[in-house]
Amino acid sequence: MYFLLTAGANPFETVSKPIISLLDMALMPALAIVGALGAIYCIILGAKLAKAEEPQDREKAKNSLKNAIIGFVLIFVLIVVLKLGMTAMQSWMKSNIGGTGAAGSWITGLRL
Repeated sequence: MYFLLTAGANPFETVSKPIISLLDMALMPALAIVGALGAIYCIILGAKLAKAEEPQDREKAKNSLKNAIIGFVLIFVLIVVLKLGMTAMQSWMKSNIGGTGAAGSWITGLRL
């Protein structure tokens, strides 16, 4: 069974607009939350490192602090890359999916 879509707008664009706007609104607060939680968690782990008396406990606290810093930096970088790459992804999607026919409307055949 084939469905023929003839509409003035790209249906993928109408579906993706709410998702993109939600991501755009959520990225800056997510960045602030990750930064705040990362700072608090690293302070707690630093205090554990300072209070550790045994060499094994000190090494364990040092590894935990190192892993936490790496994890939070990675999350921070990924959020920033997503924020910066959203416009490039939108333009790529419009150029690759937004083909128009001779009549100026978007036409595709979907097989179910």
